[in-house]
Amino acid sequence: MIMNAPLQHAPVVIRAFRPGDEPLLHAIFHSAVHGLAAGQYSPEQCEAWAPTRYDVAQWDQRIRRIQPFVAELDGRPVAYADLQATGYIDHFFVSGTHARRGIGQQLMGHILGVAAQGDVPRVQAHVSLSAEPFFARNGFEVVARQTVTVRGVPLNNALMVRMQA
Repeated sequence: MIMNAPLQHAPVVIRAFRPGDEPLLHAIFHSAVHGLAAGQYSPEQCEAWAPTRYDVAQWDQRIRRIQPFVAELDGRPVAYADLQATGYIDHFFVSGTHARRGIGQQLMGHILGVAAQGDVPRVQAHVSLSAEPFFARNGFEVVARQTVTVRGVPLNNALMVRMQA
């Protein structure tokens, strides 16, 4: 009797940003906002936040500036996040097609490990309403709520902070 083994994926690999990743990371960003955050934000808000038509040069410059970590599955980027020297996370996005598979958790573990190694006492991020539960599960607490205006559209988010042990 031949039994079918469950399909195995290669492990998630977390690596440094490489020039050329920019369009792949925009696709992840767009997918995360339009696929995952859409439960908390209107289509107008999602489009203002992550426009389908975007300034490629401006995007590329921002990604090169924040130097994110990239999570790959089977050799393909599926998530990315950065950690600035100040402890600020500017971007943390998992592709909508790869959500809730533990990839974001592995990426968060990596970032918190880098923060601990670098003696960063406080990690913080401006977090979307849809990402708040994930950040809370990782020890972050809401310290302020705000409404920001992006391309003329108001978006609610929260400043969340985690003090490192």
